Amino acid sequence: MPKSEKPDREKNRLSARAARYARVGANVGGVAVRYAGRRLIGAKSDRAAEATALSSALGRLKGPLMKVAQLMSTIPDLLPPEYAVELQKLQSEAPPMGWAFVKRRMTAELGPDWQGKFASFEHHPAAAASLGQVHRALSHDGSRLACKLQYPDMESAVEADLQQLGWLLAIRRRLDGALDTREIGKEIGDRVREELDYRREAKHVALYRTMLDGIDIVRVPRTWPELSTGRLLTLDWLDGSRMLAHKDDPLAVRNALATAMFTAWWLPFSRFGVIHGDPHLGNYTVFGANGTRRRKPSAPIGINLLDYGCIRIFPPKFVRGVADLYHGLLHDDEDLVVHAYETWGFRRLSRDLIDALNIWARFIYGPLLDDRVRTIADGVAPAEYGRREAFRVHQLLKQNGPVTVPREFVFMDRAAIGLGAVFLHLRAELNFYRLFNEAIEDFSLDRVAKRQQTALAAAGLH
Repeated sequence: MPKSEKPDREKNRLSARAARYARVGANVGGVAVRYAGRRLIGAKSDRAAEATALSSALGRLKGPLMKVAQLMSTIPDLLPPEYAVELQKLQSEAPPMGWAFVKRRMTAELGPDWQGKFASFEHHPAAAASLGQVHRALSHDGSRLACKLQYPDMESAVEADLQQLGWLLAIRRRLDGALDTREIGKEIGDRVREELDYRREAKHVALYRTMLDGIDIVRVPRTWPELSTGRLLTLDWLDGSRMLAHKDDPLAVRNALATAMFTAWWLPFSRFGVIHGDPHLGNYTVFGANGTRRRKPSAPIGINLLDYGCIRIFPPKFVRGVADLYHGLLHDDEDLVVHAYETWGFRRLSRDLIDALNIWARFIYGPLLDDRVRTIADGVAPAEYGRREAFRVHQLLKQNGPVTVPREFVFMDRAAIGLGAVFLHLRAELNFYRLFNEAIEDFSLDRVAKRQQTALAAAGLH
């Protein structure tokens, strides 16, 4: 890059970041200040109204902060329940770039002759989300493609939004000290920054193709390296329908979809120490479930995994902690339970803090400890599922905290909660105990470490 261009580019990035700070501050800062002000003067907080205002502010902003807000809403006790409910309603939909803008962005990524590299490229995006938008295209050999193009200035937007996230978490720590959220903030920041690197995401796709090789109920697309860059990712287009379109399908179909979801998340984790940290409904579609009466009995029903930006690779010992906690809860082995928490990175565990963690652990692990066919909620109304446990945990942490949540725990917990939400929507009836035990039946630390090392090397991740 010519020296004269570099200062201009840096100046543009700083300008974009400053503008983002202003928009975020105007929209979100007012909500946070009103919330803090009421608490400081002892006035009663109208959390429902404040939560609605915050959701509205973030909805107007779009961009990465909305993605972060969705993530925060699924972390137990990070936000007041009224806030979590409102933020879960946010949809990762952003106004799409127009065709003139798309042409400029594609030229920057693939060069001025970029259109000649495709047989066709649809002008209107098939989907628009928080960091980029997806266009359908056709390769010269007739393959159908999905081209994910990142919006401009996302690096500046992400850094601005993460700084504001740090501010909001700091306010939360001062006003309610049950959780020390600093490690949570670091983990969210690292994962969101990774999502900007589409070359890394392409390696994540290769990793999942290796880990799920031979699993016919989960489909992973191929990447097209010659049509991809750090800000453009081209994958196979996978046909499918939305998961919620099947929530009233026959039970056998709903159970098949729930089994596919369970497999897609827990097989890579239990065997390779890798988990998809964002089980958002927009990140997968369904295949094989349409026209079920005419479907061949041998034809599989399953899911297409579409997005690989938020992938968490764990140290193998963290996977052992998950298995140890499961067996500790199953056999009432308190020493093994405490050892599992310590393996994950929880420190200074008093009796009361262990009791608080166990409430949440028994909620998350509950269906896996119960050797029978059941729904995930087992008779509890979906709107109330987990709220009683979250309240009890919060009360105990307020009395005995703060507890520092290890950063590795964040996306593990998010995956469990996100999958539980899918199972609730599907009203699936499965033996989750057997599914989980099949996933961990040959678990050993050495096997996970060797599998992980081999798979990461094959995908170019080290």
